[in-house]
Amino acid sequence: MTPRIDIDRLSAEIDSLALLSETPPPAVTRLVFSKEDQAARKMLGALFEKAGLEIRVDAVGNTFARWNGSDPARKPIATGSHIDAIPNAGKYDGVLGVLGALEAIRALQSSGFQPQAPIEIILFTSEEPTRFGLGCLGSRLMGSRLSPERAAELRDHDGKSLDELRAAAGFGSEPLASVAIPQGNYAAFVELHIEQGPILERENLDIGIVEKIAAPAALRVRFEGDGGHAGAVLMPDRRDASLGAAETALAVEHLVKSLGSSDGVGTTGIFKIKPGAINSVPFEATLEIDIRDTDHSARQAVEESLRSEIREICKRRHLLHEITTINSDPPAICAPALVEAAESSAREAGFTHRRMVSRAYHDSLFMALIAPIVMVFIPCRNGWSHRPDEFSSPSQIAKGVEVLARTLARLAS
Repeated sequence: MTPRIDIDRLSAEIDSLALLSETPPPAVTRLVFSKEDQAARKMLGALFEKAGLEIRVDAVGNTFARWNGSDPARKPIATGSHIDAIPNAGKYDGVLGVLGALEAIRALQSSGFQPQAPIEIILFTSEEPTRFGLGCLGSRLMGSRLSPERAAELRDHDGKSLDELRAAAGFGSEPLASVAIPQGNYAAFVELHIEQGPILERENLDIGIVEKIAAPAALRVRFEGDGGHAGAVLMPDRRDASLGAAETALAVEHLVKSLGSSDGVGTTGIFKIKPGAINSVPFEATLEIDIRDTDHSARQAVEESLRSEIREICKRRHLLHEITTINSDPPAICAPALVEAAESSAREAGFTHRRMVSRAYHDSLFMALIAPIVMVFIPCRNGWSHRPDEFSSPSQIAKGVEVLARTLARLAS
């Protein structure tokens, strides 16, 4: 069985989906529940139906498109990703895992393959944190990592609730609790994705097989000091909140380097001060910090040491502080049997490949709470992602889809 990938058809569909964007080409902006997102979902639904797949949509908009197998007793094999895009993004992140999964199924259908187990594409809602400040909303709810009560409290930048927005999009008839899926419902989950890093391109390899997925702990830290005129408040008397925040940002870098594993990273991505005037001492500063690692204990060590460091900084600078955990998710280990299945598929197709780590996290991280998982990566130019010039070539895409198709066929046989 050799699946024939129609790369011209797939490329045209990727290009068409990219035009459903709030910003003009080559940028893609597609926020969850926006009119662009709704149009994209409609396009995908039509393609799923044309391929003969059975469609189901849950209470938060996660969409399931199933190719039924010959053995109704078999647990389904799942694949998929997301189609929402952060502002000014590219057209491959997430989309490849949805349209690529559809093309994998079409290629298997054309080859005459008949699965014993059902194969199901999942289009996840809101993998990106843009609208609600929390990534992987749909898969978090599926994996019971986010409670329906907390989800109902989520608001976007305009103050609109998740319940309001999902109802307006046509997904509000069932309670959010109905989104959860029991552990063991799927036999496996395989996600195809661009690497979002430079390793495969740098090593001139076709395919990456993911063994581990790093996961973040995200913290919001607010510092409170005293303000005043920049000329009138003398240095010995200052309680400058911004300096406490600046020391903390440097501490993040130092602690990750000294306590984290080789996969550990730390980023202070948000730094806000008040009043934000050049001639005024900052009385308040807020940081948002992202700490990631594939080693959960190493990440916890960094986080605990950072909390201790913040206390010391604030004591020395006479500041008050408040730390809020935005999210803290466990890393995922991909199932060895699935890693081997994907690796065997790449080898069978004659593609160069290597095992690797995903330092970005994906819906697979939360699907790991439900089923064994693996991810298949393809190269992307310069490792660039989340920007308009994000790019993978048709040849690279076709190879990734072929490995996905072969892997799904192995698992569904």
